[in-house]
Amino acid sequence: MLKRDLLTQIDNLKMSDRIKMLKEKMYQSSRYLSIEQAKLITESYKINKMEEKNIKRARALADSIENLALKIEPEELIVGNRTQDVRAGVVFPEAGISWITDELDTLSTRPQDKFNVREKDKKEFKDTILAYWKGKTLEDELNRRYGEDIKEIEKVVKINQKDHAQGHICPDVEKWLKLGPAGLKSNVKKKLAEASNDKKDFYRGIIIVLEASQVFIRRYGYLAREMSINYAEIKLNTGQQENLINISKICFKLAEEPPQTFREALQSLWFLFVILQMESNSSSFSPGRMDQYLYPYFNRDFTNNNITIFEGLELIENLYLKFNQIVYMRNKESAKYFAGFPIGFNVALGGQKVTGEDVTNLLSYLFLQAQSHLGLPQPNLSVRLHLNSPDEFIDTCSQVIGEGSGMPQIFSDESIIPALKNQGISHEDAMNYAVVGCVELSTQGNYLGWSDAAMFNMSKALELAINDGKCLISGEQLGPQTGCLVDYNDYQDLEEAFRLQINYFMNKMIIACESVEKLHAELLPSPLLSSVVNNCLEKGIDVTAGGAYYNFSGIQAIQVANIADSLAVIKKAVFEDRNIDKEKLQMALKNNFKGFEKMRMKCLNDIQKYGNDVEWVDEIANKWAKYFNDRLSKYENARGGSYQTGLYTVSAHIPMGHNVGATPDGRFARKPLADGGMSAVYGRDRTGPTALLKSVARIDSILASNGTLLNMKFTPDLFKDETGIKKFSALLKSFVRLKIHHVQFNVVGREDLLAAQNKPEEYRGLTIRVAGYTAYFTELAEELQNEIIARTSYGSLN
Repeated sequence: MLKRDLLTQIDNLKMSDRIKMLKEKMYQSSRYLSIEQAKLITESYKINKMEEKNIKRARALADSIENLALKIEPEELIVGNRTQDVRAGVVFPEAGISWITDELDTLSTRPQDKFNVREKDKKEFKDTILAYWKGKTLEDELNRRYGEDIKEIEKVVKINQKDHAQGHICPDVEKWLKLGPAGLKSNVKKKLAEASNDKKDFYRGIIIVLEASQVFIRRYGYLAREMSINYAEIKLNTGQQENLINISKICFKLAEEPPQTFREALQSLWFLFVILQMESNSSSFSPGRMDQYLYPYFNRDFTNNNITIFEGLELIENLYLKFNQIVYMRNKESAKYFAGFPIGFNVALGGQKVTGEDVTNLLSYLFLQAQSHLGLPQPNLSVRLHLNSPDEFIDTCSQVIGEGSGMPQIFSDESIIPALKNQGISHEDAMNYAVVGCVELSTQGNYLGWSDAAMFNMSKALELAINDGKCLISGEQLGPQTGCLVDYNDYQDLEEAFRLQINYFMNKMIIACESVEKLHAELLPSPLLSSVVNNCLEKGIDVTAGGAYYNFSGIQAIQVANIADSLAVIKKAVFEDRNIDKEKLQMALKNNFKGFEKMRMKCLNDIQKYGNDVEWVDEIANKWAKYFNDRLSKYENARGGSYQTGLYTVSAHIPMGHNVGATPDGRFARKPLADGGMSAVYGRDRTGPTALLKSVARIDSILASNGTLLNMKFTPDLFKDETGIKKFSALLKSFVRLKIHHVQFNVVGREDLLAAQNKPEEYRGLTIRVAGYTAYFTELAEELQNEIIARTSYGSLN
C-alpha cells in the first residue's frame, strides 16, 4: 500500500505549462491525407520486385523509416511520428486503397473524420500509387479468390481485416526494453546462422527491419542535435536547446543500447509503436501493463532522486499526447460509426502478480492522474480490479471516472483469469493478461488473438429462423428454409430452426475467416512484429502464419440482449400464455408493425426484458451465448489455434441493426441493436444499476475469453462529493464480486449532450465512451449521438 502523503502529493499535481501548450498545439493542427509512405513503399516494391515476400515487406518498411521526413517540437520530451503532420491519415497501399480512390475528392468534406487533401497528392496518388497497386492489394486478391463467398453471408456475418493488416496485439514491450533493437538484432543473427535454408529469409527480413529501426532512431538524434546547434537561428530559447540536446543523447543511445532511465524507457517504447504502425498501419497495437514493466525504471530514478513525481507525470502526459497523434483513417461508412479515430493504444493498470498479490504501484496512480488532467481519447485506459485491490486505488478510479472522460474502463480479474485458463492459457500468462484495442483480452508478448476476425449477427439469424431463411427487408433467400413462425408447433421448434441458421452461417463464416488469415500470411508478413511476439523467433515462423505461442481467432456474437428479449416474447406470449397470435406476429414483423401498434406495445412492455434481474429472461441470453461458444470452439483456425467468443459490438450495433428487420421484442426494422454487447437494449433496464449487473452476471463469463463489453451511464451529480464516490466504489466492488469481465461508464447529463448537438463549437472537448473506445461527442454521427443519449442514465445507486 502506498503512503498517504504520496497519494496526496499526486492528487495535488497540476498539469505543466509545457503539456498545456503541446495539447493546444495538437488541437490546432490541421489533419491531412499523407501519401509519403505510400510512395516510398511503391518505389521499394518496384526495386525489389524479384524478392521473396517477407524480404519485400521488410525492405518496404526499411525504405520508409529511413527516408520519411521527420519533425520534432522543441518542447516535447518524447519524440517520433510516422508523418510530419499531426494526426495525418496514412495511405497504406499493400492492404487496400479502393475506398481512397472513391473518396479522394470528398475526404475533406465528409461528415466525420475529415482529412484535408493537397492537390499535388491527389495527382500523385492517381498517377503513381493507384497506377502501380490497382489489382495487387490484399483487398484485390481477396475479392478475386473469395469475394463471392464473403458477399453471400454479409447480411449475417461481417468479415473483418479484408483491406487492412491485423493489429489487436500486445507485443513483448518488456523484451524490447530489455534488449533494444541492437540486442534483438544480435539474437536474430545467431538464429540466422543456425537456420535451415527455408527459414533464412524469415530471419533476414527481421534483421533488415531492426537495422532500419536503429537508423530511424538515430535520425531523430541527428535532427535534435542539428536543431540544438541552430537553436538561435530557429528562435528557440535555452531551455528548448537543452531539451533537444537531451533528446539527441537519448536517441543515439537507444539506437545502440537498451534504456536505463524512465524517460529513455518511455522513448524506446514509443519508437517501437511508431515503427509497428509504419509496418502495418493497423489499429490496436497495445502497450499492455505499462505500470508494471516500466516501474523498475521509474522506481530506480525516483529512489536515486533523479526524477520527481511531477517530472514523471509530465513524461507520462507527453506520451499520452503522442498516443493521440497517430490516427487510423477509415472509409466514410466506417468513420460514420467509428468517428474519433479509435486506434486502440490500450494501457492496462493494476491487477495481480502470478502469486495473486496486488501490484498497484506509484505509476498506476500517475497514469490515472494523467488521464484526469488530459481527458483525451487515447490511450484507451483500462484498470484491472480483483477482490484485494486497494480501496485507495478503487476510489481513485471512481474519481477519475466521475470526471467524465469515459475512462478508465474496468476489468475483473475474478472472471477473466478463469476464462483465459479455460481457453488453455497457462496460469502465469493468464495472471499477466492485458487488454488490446477496445476490450479484447490478451496475454503479453506471445499471443495473436485475431480478436476482430468477424461479427456474427445473432438477431439476423433469428429473423431468418422466423421467416423461412428469407430477409424481412429485401425478401431475399439468405439462409436455409427452416420454416416460419407460423409453422412451429412449440417454442422448441423455433429454437431448432434458430440452431440450424446459426450452424449454416457459422460454417460459411469459418471458411471465410480461414481465407482471410491465409491471405494475410501470404501477402502481409510482419517481420518487426514477429521480432517482439514470443515463439516466432524460436519457430522461425512469421506471426501471421502461426509463429506466436498462442494462436486464437475471435468472433463476436451480436447481440444477446435482443435475442433474449425477442425469444422471451415468443416463449412467454406466443407459446406459453398464447395471448399473442403467432400468425398475427408473423404478419406484424413482415409489415414492420404497421397496423400492429397495440401488439408492438404489448411486445415492448408486457413481457419482462433482459437487464432487470429476471432470471428466466437472462437465462435465455446465457443459453444462446453458450450454444454459440460451444459450437464455435469445435473449429480450428488457419494458424492451428482455436476460435473464441466475444460479446461486444464496439459501434457495430448500429450498422448491423440496419440489416435486421422488425423483431419480436417490438423493435422497428433497421433500428440499432443493443449497444455494447452485454448491455440491455437502451431504455429497457428499468430497475437500476444493480439489477443490470445481476442480469449480466448470469451470462457465464467463462464463455467469452475474447472479451465482453458493458456500457453504463450515470449523471455527474453522483460524483459531487466523497460520499457519492464511495458509493460508486462499492458498485465497482460488486461488479468484481459478480464476476463480470468488463464495465465502462459515461458520466454526463442528458442536457449537456443535447446542448453539444445544438452548439458543437462550444463542446469541442466533450469526450464520450462510445463502445469500447472514447471519442469526442461532437465528431460522432447524429444517429450514434442519439443512441448514446437514449441509453439508460442512472442518477443514483439505489
